[in-house]
Amino acid sequence: TPAGRAIVWCAAGVGAGLVAVGRGLYAALALLGRYLVVVPAVWFHTWVLTPAGRAIVWCAAGVGAGLVAVGRGLYAALALLGRYLVVVPAVWLHTWVLVPLGHALVWCGKGVARGLGLAVTGIGAVLYWTVRILLVLPALALWRWVLTPVGRVLAVIGREVLDALGHGWRIAGHVSRAFGRFLGTLWRWAVAEPARWAYRTVLTPVGHALRDSVLRPLAEAGRAAGRIGRQAFAAARLSVRETRADLRRALFGPPPAARRPDRREPSVAEARTLGSSTTALTKD
Repeated sequence: TPAGRAIVWCAAGVGAGLVAVGRGLYAALALLGRYLVVVPAVWFHTWVLTPAGRAIVWCAAGVGAGLVAVGRGLYAALALLGRYLVVVPAVWLHTWVLVPLGHALVWCGKGVARGLGLAVTGIGAVLYWTVRILLVLPALALWRWVLTPVGRVLAVIGREVLDALGHGWRIAGHVSRAFGRFLGTLWRWAVAEPARWAYRTVLTPVGHALRDSVLRPLAEAGRAAGRIGRQAFAAARLSVRETRADLRRALFGPPPAARRPDRREPSVAEARTLGSSTTALTKD
C-alpha cells in the first residue's frame, strides 16, 4: 500500500509537471504565433494591402471614368458622323430624289395604264364592229333573205316531190337508182380512183424507197451495234473473271484439282481471241 501510494504520488507529480510544461509550451507557442504571425499579418494588411487596394480601386475608377469619357466622345463623334454622312444624305435622297422619282413613275404608270385601257377599248370596239359588219349582219341578211325563202321553197318542192313519189313509186325507184348510180360513179371517179392512183403511184414507191434506204440500214446498224456491244461485254466479263481468278490464285494459292467440267473458266487466249474478233467487227 505505501508503495502504491508512493507510485500514485509520483505519477501525480509527474502528471502535474507535464501539465505545467505543456501549459508553458502552449503559452510560449501562442506568444510566438501572435508576435511572429498575427501581428505582422495584421500590420501588413493594415499598412500595405489596404492602401494598395485603395490605390488600385482609385486608379481603376479613374481609368473607368476616362474610358467612359472616351466612349462618350467616340459615341458622340460616331453619331455626328453617322448623322451627317448617312442619315442626312439618305433623307435628302429620299426627299428630293426617290419621292419625286416614285411620283413620276406612278404618274407614268397611270398614264400608260390609261393609254393601254383606251387602246384595248378602241381595239375591242373596232373588232366588235368589224365582226358585226363583216360576219353577223351578212349572216343575218343571208339567213333572213336567202336561206329562209329558199328553205320555204325547198319545203314546198319537197312536199310536191313527196306527193309525186307517193303517186309514182316505181318511177321514183328508177330515178333514185339512177341517181344512186350517178353518185357512185361520181364518188368512184372523183375520190376512189384518184386516191388509189396516188397510193399506187406515189405513196407505195416512196414507202418502199424510205424502207430500203433508211429503215433497213438503221435496223441493220442497230443489230450490228447490239452484237458488238454484247461481244464487248462478254469479252470484258471474261477478262474480269480471269483477273479475279489470277488475284485469287495470287492471294490464296492455286485452286483444288477437282473442278466441275461445266464450270470451266475461259482462258486468257480465248478472251484475247474474242477481244480481237470484237475489235475487227467494230472496225468493219
